Amino acid sequence: MNRRALLSAHAKLAKQYGPIGFKPGGDPLAQLVQTILSQNTSDVNSDRAYKSLRKRFPTWESVMNAPTRQIADSIRQRGLANIKAPRIKETLRIILKREGRLSLARIRRMRNAEAMDYLTSIKGVGVKTAACVLLFALGRPVMPVDTHVHRVTRRLGWVPEKARPDDIGPVLEHHLPDKQILSMHIYLVWHGRKTCKAQHPLCAECSLAKQCAFGRKHKDSQ
Repeated sequence: MNRRALLSAHAKLAKQYGPIGFKPGGDPLAQLVQTILSQNTSDVNSDRAYKSLRKRFPTWESVMNAPTRQIADSIRQRGLANIKAPRIKETLRIILKREGRLSLARIRRMRNAEAMDYLTSIKGVGVKTAACVLLFALGRPVMPVDTHVHRVTRRLGWVPEKARPDDIGPVLEHHLPDKQILSMHIYLVWHGRKTCKAQHPLCAECSLAKQCAFGRKHKDSQ
C-alpha cells in the first residue's frame, strides 16, 4: 500500500458515493455511549436505541443510577440489551470515579495515544470504540476499523489477509493525510455495505475493481 494508491481510491469512492455530509463534534461521553450501543447492530437501530435511552433517562446521572433492567428495557429492541445495559452503567460509574463528574471533557486535552489508552482502559471499550470517540466527537485523525473497513482493506490487498482490525487503523493513518481519515472511514463503510458486501459482492459495480485482487479473482471465477 502507498499514499498514491489510497488517494486514488479515495477520489474514486468520493465520485461513487458523493459528499459525506458529516462534520465531527459533540460530547465525547455521548459518542462513547452511542458507540457502545452500535456494537454488533446497525446504525439505524443504535440511533433509535440512543434516542430511546435519552428520552427515558435525560441525564447521565439518571442512566447511571437506574436499575440495569430499566436501562435494558429502554434499548430492548435494539440488540444485546442485556449486555449493553450493564456495560453502559459500569462505564458511567468508572468515569464518575475517575473524573469526579460524568464528563470526558478532559480527553480533549490529551494526545491521541493518551486518549486511546484512557478510553480502552475502561472495561468493554475496545480500540474501535475509542477511535470512534476520537474521530467523530473530537475530529482527531484516528481510523476506526469496523467489519466493513476490515473486509474492504483486506480484499483490496492494502493489508495482509490475516491482519487484525486493531492493526489496520495505524496503517491507514500513516498513509492518508489527516484531513481524509474521516471521509475515508465513511467511504469504506459505505462501500462495504453497498458494494463490497460480505456475501455476493457487487464487483461489476465497484469503482475500485481494477486495483482489487479479490475482485479480479471473483470475476475470473464467474
